[in-house]
Amino acid sequence: MKPLTTIDSEISVEEAYHIQLKNIEAKTEQGHKIVGKKIGLTSKAMQNLLGVNEPDYGHLLSNMVVENGGNVPKKGILQPKVEGEIAFILKEDLKGPNVTAMDVIQATDYVLPAIEVVDSRITDWKIQLADTIADNASSAFYVLGGKPIKIEDVNLELIGMVLSKNGEIVNTGVGAAALGNPIQCVAWLANRVADFDISLRAGEVILSGALSAAVDAQEGDSFVARFAHLGEVSVRF
Repeated sequence: MKPLTTIDSEISVEEAYHIQLKNIEAKTEQGHKIVGKKIGLTSKAMQNLLGVNEPDYGHLLSNMVVENGGNVPKKGILQPKVEGEIAFILKEDLKGPNVTAMDVIQATDYVLPAIEVVDSRITDWKIQLADTIADNASSAFYVLGGKPIKIEDVNLELIGMVLSKNGEIVNTGVGAAALGNPIQCVAWLANRVADFDISLRAGEVILSGALSAAVDAQEGDSFVARFAHLGEVSVRF
């Protein structure tokens, strides 16, 4: 598929988000439920690559969940990549604007290690910011693992992660790679979605952003992301 931006080079970020919302509305009308949000482009390297100065976000739906250690459904997978992230499970709503890091801490029930599988309809991932936003921030599936840890019991900024593919280490990362601290990512998200009169809801899963570069995945590959203090999460293709 060709990028949306080749059809309309003047499409704005706000217009791209409205396209995303229309697509999500169609999915919910088909019976899928919104179960959370994901944050993308949290690293300066990825922002520089797309020429932007802020992250983006997408919606997590009930049909995007893969069990820890399970298999990613083959149907619909095109050119997947794997990212290791920290997931926040909320116990209270977060409604922007003016949500702070302290608000996020108070609203978080616990955190978990997570893997996000990102994918793109755009050939060879030749995308610009509006392309990935319109395509639900390129989100395909996600996996939660480990054990619930209270946010006050860990320093998310300093948590290290090791991502292995087929038993070989392919990436390492640290919490600070996501806007300096994953908590700041969730605060940004709560304030950004408020522009569209959306809140983060109690019970939702919030994927706070990749701690390292995405890794290509092919059929037969297996991935394990191990996080200090949080445990591990795995998935197979």
